[in-house]
Amino acid sequence: MKEINRLKILQDVIDRNLRPGQAAEMPGITPRHCSRLLKRYRQLGPLGMSNHSRGRAGNRLLPTSLIDQALRIIREHYRDFDPTLARENLEEVHGLVLGKETIRRLMIKAGIWIPRRQRAPKIHQPRYRRSCTG
Repeated sequence: MKEINRLKILQDVIDRNLRPGQAAEMPGITPRHCSRLLKRYRQLGPLGMSNHSRGRAGNRLLPTSLIDQALRIIREHYRDFDPTLARENLEEVHGLVLGKETIRRLMIKAGIWIPRRQRAPKIHQPRYRRSCTG
């Protein structure tokens, strides 16, 4: 939505309905940013207004081979472990260094581990009062 509004403003500047100084007074656009956006709009057209990082993988994304290897080891050896203990064993025995929360997220997504809040509550047998004299 923000990009569409900027596109309209820049089109007004190009059509000379609006001066660059007036466009820079719009919220979120400084004079320097306005001139930079105009330059990019003239070079690339409307596609230049979209964020260039959109659709790309994040720079902190783990490789899928590492994720698959960790999940395979957890399924084979540490199926009944919680994420903290699984992480410790992955590091000590197999040499895979991953964070506890990363492993927890992977185990939940793979269906290996269920968070405590999502587990079915344990049903206990009710205790009835003992009969006594008196």
